[in-house]
Amino acid sequence: MVTFSQQSSGKFLSTYRSDKWWFEPLWTGLGFLSFVAYTTWAMFQGDYYWWSGGQEGFGGYLSPFYSPLLFIKEAVVGSAPMDHSWFGSWPGWWPVLIPASPAILILAGPLSFRMTCYYYRKFYYRAYFMSPPACAVSGISQKNYKGETALLVFQNLHRYTLYIALGFVVILSYDGFLSLFRGGEFGIGIGSIILIINPILLAGYTFGCHAFRHLTGGNQDCFTCPNGKPTFRHMVWRGVSWLNSRHILWAWISMLWVAFADFYVRMVSSGRWIDINTWGF
Repeated sequence: MVTFSQQSSGKFLSTYRSDKWWFEPLWTGLGFLSFVAYTTWAMFQGDYYWWSGGQEGFGGYLSPFYSPLLFIKEAVVGSAPMDHSWFGSWPGWWPVLIPASPAILILAGPLSFRMTCYYYRKFYYRAYFMSPPACAVSGISQKNYKGETALLVFQNLHRYTLYIALGFVVILSYDGFLSLFRGGEFGIGIGSIILIINPILLAGYTFGCHAFRHLTGGNQDCFTCPNGKPTFRHMVWRGVSWLNSRHILWAWISMLWVAFADFYVRMVSSGRWIDINTWGF
């Protein structure tokens, strides 16, 4: 296989490759576009994001797209009780033209982490910007390219959005615990399993992040100094490195699962699906 510099032609998409090089950027581009489309749609709905089987009290299923609930608008079908709101009822200053959806207030946080992720920027550079579309395939000309020091400088925020993602892992873990109760009664349902798996997958993706790997093992010349024994930090770094080596898998599974978790809660809350659980026995 030739390298990019060995190509005889610099024309767009020119290559000597005979394999289906276009398959990966095609399915990754379509897959992520589908996720963005669904997320945007779900964000603007503002309803059917909560289910507690009509029971009042501690517990219930909360869509991960709507957690945490900073404000709650009353008298909305499928919405959470007011005592689940961090700051009370929906503010009166909210623009009329923008739907009063709790998801609008918080989705920018986790999305900022994914959009600046090293893996995600790799695939959407290739799938959407053809920069380049694949290895050894000529893409859009990059004359005077300045990398992420000019137009794409916002990508460097990834190391800071990591802390936002860590916060969401904690919050969604609590939501998973909350799903084990309905009206204060302990139990388990399919929704509980889905909402508990969700933060586990997100943790696998977040703790395997390149920024977190650098946080655990960066600036270290020697992990075994001065006594020659591996340190606790080294063990943590090795665990993070194991997750990092499977970062692509964690990225896709966690992304698809969080969308499925929202969809499941929406279907159960709207009455279209029946949640199989132990509370009915």
